[in-house]
Amino acid sequence: MFIDNYKADAIQSFRNYKRMAERAMEQVSDDEFFQTIDAESNSIAIIVKHIAGNLHSRWRDFLTTDGEKPDRNRDTEFEMIGDAREALMQFWESGWQTLFNNIGPLTPEDFSTTIMIRGEPHTVVEAINRQLTHYSYHVGQIVFLAKHLRSSDWKTLSVPRNKSAEFNRFLEEKQAAGQVKTDRLEAPLEFSKKVKK
Repeated sequence: MFIDNYKADAIQSFRNYKRMAERAMEQVSDDEFFQTIDAESNSIAIIVKHIAGNLHSRWRDFLTTDGEKPDRNRDTEFEMIGDAREALMQFWESGWQTLFNNIGPLTPEDFSTTIMIRGEPHTVVEAINRQLTHYSYHVGQIVFLAKHLRSSDWKTLSVPRNKSAEFNRFLEEKQAAGQVKTDRLEAPLEFSKKVKK
C-alpha cells in the first residue's frame, strides 16, 4: 500500500513539474527561449536539453543498467550546437516518455532492487527522489527565467500575489463541496481564472 501510494504521488509530481515547465515555456518567444540573462546563466533551451539528456540516461533500462549511460555526453547538453526549439522539445518529450514508460510498470517487488547511478548503489526510492528533486530544481529555473523574460506579460502559474487568503477560502469551498483533494498544479490556475472574471 505504501509503495503504491508513493509511486502514484511520484508519477503525479513528475507530471506536474513537466506541465509547469511547459506552461512557462509556452509564454516565451523563440528568441527568449534561447536567451541568457548573463554570461554564467543557462538559457531555457539549455535547461531543456540537459533535463532531456538526463531523462534519457537515467530512465532507460532503469532497473538493469547504470543511470549514467555510456552514450550520454553530459557536457554537450550545456552547449547549443545548431539546436532548434522544435527538436529540443521533441527530445524533451521523448525523455519524459522514457521516464513514464519505466516508472509506471514498477511493481512493489521492484522497489527492493538496488540500482546504480554513476557506480553508486541506490534504492529505487532514492533514485526516484534523486531525479524528482533534480528536475524540480531545473523546472524552477525555467519558471524563473520565463517570468523574468516576460516581465509584466507573465501569466502566473501559482497563487497570485496578495491572494493567499482568498485561495485558502477557494480550497475550503471545494472541500465543502466534496472535493477532498485538489491537483496541486491545477488548483492555483483554476483560482487565478476565477479571480480574473
